[in-house]
Amino acid sequence: MTLKIAVPNKGSLADSSAAMLREAGYRQRIDQRDLVFIDNENEVEFYYLRPRDIAIYVGSGELEAGLTGRDLLLDSAAPAQEILALDFGRSTFRFAAPEGAAVKESDLAGKRIATAYPGIVAKYLSDHAISADVVRLDGAVESAVRLGVADVIADVVSTGGTLRQAGLKVFGDPLLSSEAILIERNGTQRSAAVETLLRRLNGVVIARQYVLVDYDVKTVDLDRACALTPGIESPTISPLQNNEWSAVRAMVVKRDVNRIMDELWEVGARGILVTDIHACRL
Repeated sequence: MTLKIAVPNKGSLADSSAAMLREAGYRQRIDQRDLVFIDNENEVEFYYLRPRDIAIYVGSGELEAGLTGRDLLLDSAAPAQEILALDFGRSTFRFAAPEGAAVKESDLAGKRIATAYPGIVAKYLSDHAISADVVRLDGAVESAVRLGVADVIADVVSTGGTLRQAGLKVFGDPLLSSEAILIERNGTQRSAAVETLLRRLNGVVIARQYVLVDYDVKTVDLDRACALTPGIESPTISPLQNNEWSAVRAMVVKRDVNRIMDELWEVGARGILVTDIHACRL
């Protein structure tokens, strides 16, 4: 039976999703105008949809799984659930007000809040017993205060540069931390094809987060070196022709690899090599 998957149609989320699916062994469309692409080898049909609509299609059961943003899933209120965080497309959802305005979260009562994510904002206001007016906009939320339709805004923030250009600054704690996610319908019996998709994508996520480190170290210093590179379960240790030395291989977190290499060198490790991991199953 062919697996039907929803993927973003355009934008950075679409590009990153396609790259991850290719790394997971799935073919992707070549022509960006194609709205459906069939990967016959893996028996998968990809449907390229607006990211905001993906949770609706998956929640309806028309499509078995989808890649979208956590913010879009929660805002849709669709009967779908997150099953894997994909570790890209990170952002936060924040309130913002004009520079110089002394606004706090406790001051939101009675305010007009412009947003393209009314579901998230309405839930936040309800959870905090705040009475405020939600002004729904589809775009250019940053201009809402300047144009007089809102007092504050609530929007996705990556770097904050767009807000600063509009004379706004964030305040309060993030309403939500978002990233790209894999979703399925609530309560569905997961098929073998979705299980395979989940394992493959999880393998790519882990492969992007880790690298392999190989090094030689004197056997008397082995315990100290292995404490720095414990691996997932345990490092692989192999004897060398010189029985005073051992070879070690272990997975380490990529962002820590240079610090770990420095510390291994101090312990006495030599011949330290780092290799990217393209895919894995753990």
